[in-house]
Amino acid sequence: MKKIALLGSTGSIGQSTLSICASYPDRFVPIAFAAGSNLDVAFEQTSTWRPQLVSLATEELAAQLTARLKAAGIGGVEVIYGAAGTVRVATLPEVDFVVSAIVGVAGLEATYAAVLAGKTIGLANKECLVAAGDLILAAAREKGVALLPIDSEHNAVHQCLRGGAASEVKQIWLTASGGPFRNTPLEEFANITPAQALKHPTWVMGQRITIDSATMLNKGLEIIEACRLFNLPPDRVKVTVHPQSTIHSLVEYVDGSILAQISVTDMRLPILYALAYPDRIPSDLTFDMTALAHLDFQQPDFARFPCLRLAYEAAAASQAHCIALNASDEVAVAAFLAGKIPFNGIPRTIEGVLALTKAQAPASITEVLSIDRAARELAQDIVQRA
Repeated sequence: MKKIALLGSTGSIGQSTLSICASYPDRFVPIAFAAGSNLDVAFEQTSTWRPQLVSLATEELAAQLTARLKAAGIGGVEVIYGAAGTVRVATLPEVDFVVSAIVGVAGLEATYAAVLAGKTIGLANKECLVAAGDLILAAAREKGVALLPIDSEHNAVHQCLRGGAASEVKQIWLTASGGPFRNTPLEEFANITPAQALKHPTWVMGQRITIDSATMLNKGLEIIEACRLFNLPPDRVKVTVHPQSTIHSLVEYVDGSILAQISVTDMRLPILYALAYPDRIPSDLTFDMTALAHLDFQQPDFARFPCLRLAYEAAAASQAHCIALNASDEVAVAAFLAGKIPFNGIPRTIEGVLALTKAQAPASITEVLSIDRAARELAQDIVQRA
């Protein structure tokens, strides 16, 4: 029986993880939640699962949850709050496995603390490795901690890598749907609305990741994450646009063999794979082979998706540039959703911040967060000038 801590329990990954726990109650039990600001869902989850520990974003929300639990006659749950609360959830001694699914760098400190505490990590937060990959991986090696990717693309690569030795890998291929604007004329990009950009053709996700998929910045972050996870330089991490999204990633070996991972487009499968690893256990997540009747693959267009180019440049430049890439994108996406900049203002903002970023290799999480804050301030200045 694995005891699970969920960082981001109220989000889509957190809720999918709880669905897996419900399907395999003899294997997985959630005992600690970091629930953010979604009080209603946090109350529902706590009422259903009765965890030992629940952390909310603020003291006020924690007080409200405590009151609601008391009124419902639910006891035995400790309610805490803030960044320190999230770290406590991640490092609870009874926890065996931590699902890191808080969006952005907000989950960085807790994920790093979980690694230092020797917890196995199911990583759905790519920003952790983008911003602090060297630090997290060094700590994972020192503690003998497994980092198991939950992102569908990296999870697929992880599965394909079981087919050969690391020295036999020529390169890996991350697939991308191309988002809703794969065929949109470039001259129309300045007029794309948030409502249009939030209509992803394949996945149902949060707002930021959906916009990042439309710009392909999300794939850029995945390139950096793949470099860290699989110890490969950027030029050996390729991207192919695959609109059907039936092949999640591929690994090409030196002898010319290519292994592909194919499955339903359901995040429960990579979550189940990570939770059960190294075992595979039966599930009802079956794949309809007729979906393979038509498969398209295209080279990504850097003129259409400049964020992808910027990600490759950041990966080759320095860790500070990777931090700045992610931080400036968060600011730019928020500005786009608020109507402050056009859709093509997102890559312009990021490029402006990267041009002002100095090459650095931060030696601590404190330094990572300092670089992150500076990049956000630069991005805010660029947005205001725009």
